[in-house]
Amino acid sequence: MNMNNQIKYPVVEQFVSINGEGTKAGELAVFIRFKGCNLNCSYCDTQWANRQDTTAVEKTAAELVADVCRAGIDNVTMTGGEPLLQTELAGLIKELLSAGKAVEIETNGSVSLENVRAQVKHLTQERQSMERLSMTMDYKLAGSGMETFMRYFPAAETMYDIFTELQPQDTVKFVAGSIEDLEKTRQIIQEYGLTQKCHVYISPVFGAIEPADIVEYMKAHQMNGVRMQLQMHKFIWAPDERGV
Repeated sequence: MNMNNQIKYPVVEQFVSINGEGTKAGELAVFIRFKGCNLNCSYCDTQWANRQDTTAVEKTAAELVADVCRAGIDNVTMTGGEPLLQTELAGLIKELLSAGKAVEIETNGSVSLENVRAQVKHLTQERQSMERLSMTMDYKLAGSGMETFMRYFPAAETMYDIFTELQPQDTVKFVAGSIEDLEKTRQIIQEYGLTQKCHVYISPVFGAIEPADIVEYMKAHQMNGVRMQLQMHKFIWAPDERGV
């Protein structure tokens, strides 16, 4: 492997569990949780990972790939925090793909997906490898307090359309806490034809809205191609349990 071992990634948590949501829900994955996020969502259940005083273990790509290979698990889920804020993340992704792993990046929707994807594509010429890289992007609804970041890219000081960067293997997830959130979700899905572009999920803000209300809303508005999904890990374990 050709890895730059000068680069280290701040990892606050690393464990094996099932994916709690998304297209691989119920499948085992190695989770790598990075420190730091550029948003502050009202319902965030991992705010501890974003604090300045949170301890992180600095690991190289070689160390992380070795950890994943020792675990014997095919799926890798990069989460945070916001993984796409990590410097040289493409190098780590490329090495995981080269090791035969499927890599999912859980991202908050405020950082370009295409930048890291283009960097990985530049590093690897294997089309099959790129098909094993997927993005699960949260669209932050009004209830999160962060919706303005879905349209404004602060780093470039410009407006942009996050939905143009989606690939068929990607997922857009709407975390809804109210009927108003569901109304906005439906509007966006229709406006951008999201069910024709990628996988689309709606999840409830835990404890804020009844899952049955989401189902009834979907039925009333014939939301074909959209899946309602509960966060499995919050029902199997305590909602604030770490390392699961």
